[in-house]
Amino acid sequence: MRFTNQPHREYVYRPAFELGRHPIGYEIQKVLAAIDRIEAQTSATGAAALPIGVCGVGEGGRLALLAAACDERIDAALVCGAFGPREQTWSEPIDRNVWRLLSIASDAEVAALILPRPLVVEAARVPEFTGPAKPGQGRSGGAAPGRIVQIPAVDFEEEFTAARSYATLLDAAGGLERAGNPEATEPAGGAEALQPFLRFLGIESRIAPLPKLEKMLESAESVTATARDRMRRQLEEMSRFTQQILERSAAVRAKDWHDVISAAQGKDAVKAGTAVDAHRDRIRRDLIGLIPDELLPLNPRSRQILDDPAFTGWEVTVDVFPDVIAGGILLVPKGIAAGEKRPAVVCQHGLEGVPMDVVTGEGPSFPIYKAFAAELARRGYVTFAPQNPYRGHDRFRTLQRKGNPLGLTLFSTIIPQHGRIIDFLSTLPEVDSARIGFYGLSYGGKTAMRVPPFEPRYTLSICSADYNEWVRKNAVDHVPYSYVFTNEYEIFEWNMGHLANYAELSWLIWPRPFMVERGHDDGVAPDDWVAWEFAKTKRHFVKLGRGDHAEIEWFDGPHAINGKGTYDFLDRHLDPEKQLPRR
Repeated sequence: MRFTNQPHREYVYRPAFELGRHPIGYEIQKVLAAIDRIEAQTSATGAAALPIGVCGVGEGGRLALLAAACDERIDAALVCGAFGPREQTWSEPIDRNVWRLLSIASDAEVAALILPRPLVVEAARVPEFTGPAKPGQGRSGGAAPGRIVQIPAVDFEEEFTAARSYATLLDAAGGLERAGNPEATEPAGGAEALQPFLRFLGIESRIAPLPKLEKMLESAESVTATARDRMRRQLEEMSRFTQQILERSAAVRAKDWHDVISAAQGKDAVKAGTAVDAHRDRIRRDLIGLIPDELLPLNPRSRQILDDPAFTGWEVTVDVFPDVIAGGILLVPKGIAAGEKRPAVVCQHGLEGVPMDVVTGEGPSFPIYKAFAAELARRGYVTFAPQNPYRGHDRFRTLQRKGNPLGLTLFSTIIPQHGRIIDFLSTLPEVDSARIGFYGLSYGGKTAMRVPPFEPRYTLSICSADYNEWVRKNAVDHVPYSYVFTNEYEIFEWNMGHLANYAELSWLIWPRPFMVERGHDDGVAPDDWVAWEFAKTKRHFVKLGRGDHAEIEWFDGPHAINGKGTYDFLDRHLDPEKQLPRR
């Protein structure tokens, strides 16, 4: 157990999101369960069915809106202080992050799902949230930033106008009402909102002024204790339920990937290839996300920045999409004969890194990266060290937050960036475009698992200091190295637990060579997790006749490049004729 400054909702959100579940979904189910109970009670007593309404304030207002959209048994809904556009979801608490939300619906579209049943939306003041608390003594930080602020009046009006347009199209204008004033100081749930809501439920009654809060509570202390205990029980039950889903997720994946597993077991490479291609399209769409924009002309720009006795280095930039570039450091060995084509290796830095980290032979990055791009250039390879966007702490994580409601991730951009890098390398007279490999460490290892599966021009992929039982690392809540407790709040990928773990992603690389570089002291995960997952990778390659194309090197060391077995692996697959100069 680790204590952090995460709000409880974020603690539930992190593993649930990885498994295709969500605290909002859990809470909607609680609302619907209450309706089940009401209906069962009515049926058991033989009483006449009564109309059912749902109302909520702030976070509860969001649940009321969504629950009413999901279940037509709800006869009317009242949403207080929670109706507005959702384009700013990325700036709110991360437990409001919903995959593909804005590709499907903002609040006006959700309102259309409720109509023609009555809906009352109240512009009202709600409690604001300025962000997670600073870590207390003995607690770690890492909670995602996010604020809850008053929905501006103009935004409320615009969204209500859109909802009213849908109501007109549905001939349900009489079922949509608005109330309140976001600039007023009165609490949400005023008479102006309650009166039509109750009327829609068939209750004609004058709304009396609310009594003072202290008169409503016999003992504020006992009520607070009861509420705290109820919250603890709900937190624990949602966490337990998520962990149960985690334990079943491998079986769900095995069922979905049965065609690939069956083909491998039957040693039918043709059938396996056809099945893998179908899964590749599905995983690219549902896990990574596709940017539909057309690529710009390459437009390469470069300047020389290095002159080593063994190689020359250039800083290179190429265009991808409007306002999106790919860039990095190109190292070209000296002494390449005219007309000679060399294999190339794309060498990827990790979290918060820069291209020079994998080039320089000094400074704090050297013990981790061992200047592996420069070392490979000295061994005769053309190398390219890209700048991937996972740098800048919350700045790059905000990109993930903005992308998720659109069904996009960081790798929605990284994959086409790497495609442009390969396009550029293929234009160089010194590069054999049929022999371009990928080698990345840490977040670069994550890249090794998420780019080569969808970029077939990478001849091979090496994942260093990252490969493990990835879904478990993201979702398990009782080990210290789980991402549930760290500051990488962007790391969770929607429903990955039911789509593809690292073994399945490696099957998308097959039949191309794939290697894992693993230090025994790497805190990413324990050795047995790595071995467990890699066994499925190895089995797949062996069954389909490419056992020599899947390797793992264990070494006695930390989260770092080892540069021994991997260099041999590159030589064996990118330079089988041994034409490069050997050191």
